[in-house]
Amino acid sequence: MFEKCYINTLQTTIRRKGDGTTFVITGDIPAMWLRDSAAQVRPYLIPAAGDHVLADMIAGVVQRQLECILIDPYANAFNEAPTGDGHHGDLTEMNPWLWERKYEVDSLCYPIQLSYLLWRNTGRTSHFNATFREAAGEILKLWRTEQHHETQSPYTFERLNCPPTDTLTREGRGSLTAYTGMTWSGFRPSDDACTYGYLIPSNMFAVVVLGYLVQIANKVLLDKELAAEAEALRNEIEQGIERYGIVEHPKYGRIYAYETDGLGGYNLMDDANVPSLLAIPYFGYRSADDPVYRNTRRFILSEDNPYFYRGKAAEGIGSPHTPERYVWPIALAMQGLTTGDRSEKARMLELLSRTDADTGFMHEGFSVDDPSQYTRPWFSWANMMFSELAMEYCGIQVSKS
Repeated sequence: MFEKCYINTLQTTIRRKGDGTTFVITGDIPAMWLRDSAAQVRPYLIPAAGDHVLADMIAGVVQRQLECILIDPYANAFNEAPTGDGHHGDLTEMNPWLWERKYEVDSLCYPIQLSYLLWRNTGRTSHFNATFREAAGEILKLWRTEQHHETQSPYTFERLNCPPTDTLTREGRGSLTAYTGMTWSGFRPSDDACTYGYLIPSNMFAVVVLGYLVQIANKVLLDKELAAEAEALRNEIEQGIERYGIVEHPKYGRIYAYETDGLGGYNLMDDANVPSLLAIPYFGYRSADDPVYRNTRRFILSEDNPYFYRGKAAEGIGSPHTPERYVWPIALAMQGLTTGDRSEKARMLELLSRTDADTGFMHEGFSVDDPSQYTRPWFSWANMMFSELAMEYCGIQVSKS
């Protein structure tokens, strides 16, 4: 199963282009998501240390992502060419390169993370070019703007004749927020609308990648101004998370909320998509031993999390993006990747291997009572999360430093 999942992404989703960039489809959708494409190639960073062809391919993904950000930093998914394919009936500022324009903080985190990990795993720095510097500036500018979403943001998004999770309220501005120091997100990594505008896991991810940007600016770009700007924003967002993102739960103690608005509203849950609260140690905001994370983990891996399901065949975290009582292989893999308990890792690998509906591949979600009922037969991100867990279980890990 590992061999099938690991090779499938290379064989079916990677498109090398004549300009040296790499376009990556998600699987059964012919568009490139900034988030998914980074996660899809991440496990290839390990062999890329000794394989220049793989390293070139990943560098091509980075370059393509940066160019996409410069087309529109608010967009989450892009076309291979300016074809106008995708959701062009949405009420927002579309252009022919965009497949979709749902603004998600994590869509800007992943390209910085992949750039940093490519450097740390292969020693390459050639991708830290003028395009990188320009894209980094656009990201910082946007995150600063969205710290003040109510007064400074130009972004609105509305989709007509759709489920409520596919559009933003208040004429496309989303629910009301107050300043917290965090940066606003319209949508979650699931592409579902945020209930409250400050998405805690994505802000945590932003803190981590801003730290990466400080290192890149200081050690490679030799750009003190960029380093100082990234460090200042990093500190503001982190202070906002720690002040507004933690709640006292009567059963679990101090836990991180999934979302908040800075006005007293909190959403206590977790979603299968990454970044998630479960994934906090994976992307490096806090260690697995952090007491608030441990409390949060106990909460989200219980039925007190409204998207944790337990059934005849499996138990795990699902998402409002898929049917009720469907759990996600991505979340099961993440559960294994964020525990220090080797037996729990093995249990997650075994669970994933017997809930594939005899396909040899991971899916988006499957019924906890009947794994033959599943969504998305071809979903590269899930295949690669399974692959990463299998590799980690064998002592093979992506280097983060």
